[in-house]
Amino acid sequence: MSDGGIVSEELAKAVAHLRAGGVVAVATETFFGLCADARRGSAVEAVFALKGREETRACALLVPDMAAWEPLVRDVPALAKRLAARFWPGPLTISLDARDDVHSLLKYRGKVAVRIPGSSPALDLARAFGGPLTATSANPSGSPSSRTGDDVRAYFAGRGLVILGDESPGGMPSTVVEIDGDVFRMVRPGAVPASVLEEHVAAA
Repeated sequence: MSDGGIVSEELAKAVAHLRAGGVVAVATETFFGLCADARRGSAVEAVFALKGREETRACALLVPDMAAWEPLVRDVPALAKRLAARFWPGPLTISLDARDDVHSLLKYRGKVAVRIPGSSPALDLARAFGGPLTATSANPSGSPSSRTGDDVRAYFAGRGLVILGDESPGGMPSTVVEIDGDVFRMVRPGAVPASVLEEHVAAA
């Protein structure tokens, strides 16, 4: 969204594509991700088909705000709220018990992993779309992550993707933590160091 609050033509095109069940490759604050409407089963399945991703490997989600997070999970423990308040928007993905109506491809051991992306075209897209989006790297499974729109085109030429953004910074992917009550477990190290998370939890 522009400084004046006007939705750009590219962003409007990407949102329309999502609402039609399509897939958008968008620059996040780390790498490009593949986004689709997480509430539409056929769109979620299209993302997995594009990547050649095994169905046993769950896909995380992007949300525009806390209000869009709560309908996806059974409960948001106080620890999860504290971490979200400190690190969102940003590269921390929080895994909580999922509600029954969350698509099975988005759940791992009954949990769904969610974040609000940091400042990037992905955050603009999530806010303009207004609902949860898939958040998996824009590359075939097992291939290097895409940092540029050209990388995405090289992987998925002719596959009907809309591409939003030219380049992403790269670096570490988002950190993934799983929370049960007042206990958190590191699932994947990433851009938010474990030491920083532990210090924040200990100080609470």
